[in-house]
Amino acid sequence: MEVQKIINLEVIDLVISYGLVLFSIGLTSLSRIGQERHLFWSSLRMVFQLLAVGYLLQMVFSIRSPWPVIAILLIMSAFSLQVLGARIKNKMPNFYRIVGLSIFIGCGGVTVYFCSLVVGFSPWYNPHYLIPLAGMIIGNSMNGASLAAERLTSEITERREEIETAICLGATARQASQTAVRNAYKAALIPTINTMAAMGIVSLPGMMTGQILSGTEPIIAVRYQIAIMCAITGAVAITAYLIVLLGYKQYFTDAHQLKDQPTS
Repeated sequence: MEVQKIINLEVIDLVISYGLVLFSIGLTSLSRIGQERHLFWSSLRMVFQLLAVGYLLQMVFSIRSPWPVIAILLIMSAFSLQVLGARIKNKMPNFYRIVGLSIFIGCGGVTVYFCSLVVGFSPWYNPHYLIPLAGMIIGNSMNGASLAAERLTSEITERREEIETAICLGATARQASQTAVRNAYKAALIPTINTMAAMGIVSLPGMMTGQILSGTEPIIAVRYQIAIMCAITGAVAITAYLIVLLGYKQYFTDAHQLKDQPTS
């Protein structure tokens, strides 16, 4: 099979593609939904962040040491937590501690499992593999984590009287909040389930498309995409489960009483 050389995108090509963002901003302004400023600044943030990461990775790839790789992974995790915090208005008590711990265990554990047992590259800190794979796992887990945290807060708030009644009848905090926890966890998994159901027929995922464009044989790109999607699903499931499992407890006292005014 002839290997295709990937087409290089020049600055003018990026400028032309950015015209689609400007067109989107025009549509939001025409619709008067008040999102044009957020869309504009988010797009600029994306451009500068990706350029910075590109130059940083170019430097890290030439360094034979695990410490810069570990530092980048920690920075990625910290930024993901910051983005989640900014996205959610009504936060559960101890939001950053719970979500941060859940991301560390869920995404970190799946990354170690996937990189060591599935891909099996050497050395273990090889930045060409570890950083992109960990980035996809963390990035795709953010939606599930935000949905789990946000839905849990809204469920407990809306079901406050129901939960208090259950406690008065002798239920424990876990029993009283069981419906809220289940609904939050279910909501967190829906985007991942929908993505898997549509993948390959409705949509071609970015990782697979990128590999094919770079000259990788389609069947190899498909295998990688299947494997990384399994890893993402595991990370989302574990992270969201830990968030709802640890999160609901923050709304109750040690005596299984619902706190009056939960604060973040």
